Amino acid sequence: MARSLRRAGLEVRVWNRTSERAEPLAQSGAVVAATPAEAVRGADVIITMLTDGPAVLAALNAARAGLSDGQVWLQTSTVGVSAAEELAAFASANALDLVDAPVLGTRQPAEAGQLLVFAAGSDRARELGAAALDAVAARTIWLDTDPAGATATRLKLVVNSWVLATVTAAAEAISLAEGLGLDKAIFSSTIAGGGLDSPYLQAKAAAILSGDFSPNFGLATAAKDAQLILHDADAAGVRLDMLAAVSERFQRAIKEGHGDKDLSATYLVSSTDGGDTRQAG
Repeated sequence: MARSLRRAGLEVRVWNRTSERAEPLAQSGAVVAATPAEAVRGADVIITMLTDGPAVLAALNAARAGLSDGQVWLQTSTVGVSAAEELAAFASANALDLVDAPVLGTRQPAEAGQLLVFAAGSDRARELGAAALDAVAARTIWLDTDPAGATATRLKLVVNSWVLATVTAAAEAISLAEGLGLDKAIFSSTIAGGGLDSPYLQAKAAAILSGDFSPNFGLATAAKDAQLILHDADAAGVRLDMLAAVSERFQRAIKEGHGDKDLSATYLVSSTDGGDTRQAG
């Protein structure tokens, strides 16, 4: 996302909790800040992309000395409803013009500036944040003018529930084909181009078939998102039996050492004997 901002000609200062991960961005012309306060001081637009709500809040608290009234804050992390509401309260208390703006897309669309953004924020923030959003996203769907309602976060949870279920279903279908003595590529090739197909399903099936589990959407992050969705579904009185099973499967995969792999590595825990009989590339 930072590189996309630079390609669009925007001035960018970056800060990361692990500074070594931010340093390569200097090659793209970004200024690597030593502190969160230094990163946000004087900025027209602040963008946060961190693992979860507590991490976002900790970063903004650490940046407090550099904040100024009226700065637009594009909060692009997936944090869940309660955390989104807490971040909206922080924005209000510190006179920030918040846009609840979680993004959909894995590493490749992020690198290409082709993310999908769900957004809720004021007309002013929409105008002032337009250049940044245009740089990182293929499309921004504006849902509400009040970010405090977490409308964008709610939609992101809905869409992510489908993503997690789709990848798990594909992994299980491939595993079942393999277990029943079929070519494990037969599932994705059979549905290719038909009404049951999708580019995302084919991409994850290809990762499974090749054994390349390089992280695009990390399994540990997906497990975090599953827990957020289940928590907010429970609060809404919605029972998600399938996602509960998906979440349990992700936790099992993490325990077996696959948390740093791609979400599609859920395939690797399909054996009923409790061992990892699949091979990662």
